[in-house]
Amino acid sequence: MSSPTTTTTSAVPRRSEFTDPGYQAFVILRTGFTLAPILFGLDKFANLLVDWPTYLAPWINDVVPGSAQAAMYAVGAIEIVAGLLVAIAPRFGGWLVAGWLAGIIVNLLTIPGYYDIALRDFGLLLGAVALARLAQHYRLPRRPPGVR
Repeated sequence: MSSPTTTTTSAVPRRSEFTDPGYQAFVILRTGFTLAPILFGLDKFANLLVDWPTYLAPWINDVVPGSAQAAMYAVGAIEIVAGLLVAIAPRFGGWLVAGWLAGIIVNLLTIPGYYDIALRDFGLLLGAVALARLAQHYRLPRRPPGVR
């Protein structure tokens, strides 16, 4: 009778990753781009931080069905999903957040007086791209089913 072979991994290599500045940057960006979209997405339903519909360009409001607040509900849902995707699969979630931020930037550049926020979001877009690239570098190797 044979017994299944189990492989164990040492915690030492995992611990040494946390001393790597690149890995630390990856963890910081992953945490930030998980929490921020989820929290801001949730706030689209409550408008506690800001009156979100004022950030929707009039031309977009004319194109989307319903009110600006209804559009913000959709935006909030997408942001929550994007944050969850960053948590689960940062290689893909980082690119999704970067693309989403690009759309937000286009929206903001068409509203006079919001250029500073568009510039801030461009910096966030760069951070999301950096997250996606770091996630590619630090991704965990796939394990065969049943191997721990």
